[in-house]
Amino acid sequence: MFVLALILAAGWFALRRADIPYPSLEAIYTNSESEFTTLSDGVKLHYRDQGNPDGPTLVLVHGFSSSLHTWKHWVELLEDEYRLVSLDLPGHGLTRTPSLDKMQLTHFGDVIEEVVEELGIDRFTLIGHSMGGATSWQYALRFPERLDGLVLVAASGWRPDDEDRDPPLIFRLLANPVARTILRDLDTTRLTRDGLKNSFVDESFVTEEIVTRYVDLSRAPGHRDAIIELTSGRNGRIEASNVLLEPLSAIPTLILQGDSDNLVPARSGMLFNAAIEGSELKIYSDVGHVPQEEVAEQSVADLRTFLDTRVHVEPVAEPAGEE
Repeated sequence: MFVLALILAAGWFALRRADIPYPSLEAIYTNSESEFTTLSDGVKLHYRDQGNPDGPTLVLVHGFSSSLHTWKHWVELLEDEYRLVSLDLPGHGLTRTPSLDKMQLTHFGDVIEEVVEELGIDRFTLIGHSMGGATSWQYALRFPERLDGLVLVAASGWRPDDEDRDPPLIFRLLANPVARTILRDLDTTRLTRDGLKNSFVDESFVTEEIVTRYVDLSRAPGHRDAIIELTSGRNGRIEASNVLLEPLSAIPTLILQGDSDNLVPARSGMLFNAAIEGSELKIYSDVGHVPQEEVAEQSVADLRTFLDTRVHVEPVAEPAGEE
């Protein structure tokens, strides 16, 4: 038993991975568009403000354990026409981690509000993916006067139905308090790769470069504790309901969903569509949890149509009166 304990301990130490300092991460994962600001609580936040500064503004919010890099393809396709503001949420990407009691969606909404205030943005279309989608619809309930439109991409929020879900192993482990404590300091490369493959139908999207980015950014100081806090159930989860979401019917809303999403099932998109009167729903065949990457061109085409017909509609000119 003692020898076995020594072997297990040796294996654990061999798999341990230290934090990666922020300067090292910034040298790899920033670009010429990257900017930083310090929030009112002292947290240094990474964001990008790019595209057409005179165009309508879109604010892009990533999901759980992700970063603003997930919007790369959308930004490339939209930057000629729109001002595009993407940000790393606290405890994600290159944004520092606040006190752990702030690792909750209501605080993330406060962060969005602080960023748009600082950038002088009065009105915008808010786009959120997965956990960022839940952050976005909760923001919309609090600040409806800010929004021209709302776009929910594989957004979370409804009570999970286990029959509709086949979550990756890493998410099942993170749901277990003992497992997530053990995982905190270990090399999660294999689990991350498997989790990403489970998020796409076309696994060719899961390159070693992307796996490395996810693993590296998870090792930013404080990020592993932040992820554990988000999965602990202590973050004040707000569940969607028809009654709660009814006020969103006043905001033009687009819902994008993959029909093969193992994390947020297509049923969730249907529930948002039914609860938000007048919303539009697009379900993509043979697409997983990340349609903004897996079907970038199709999802952008649907977004453009929505923005052109529901959000940024040119007023009809009054007919000239008779003289």
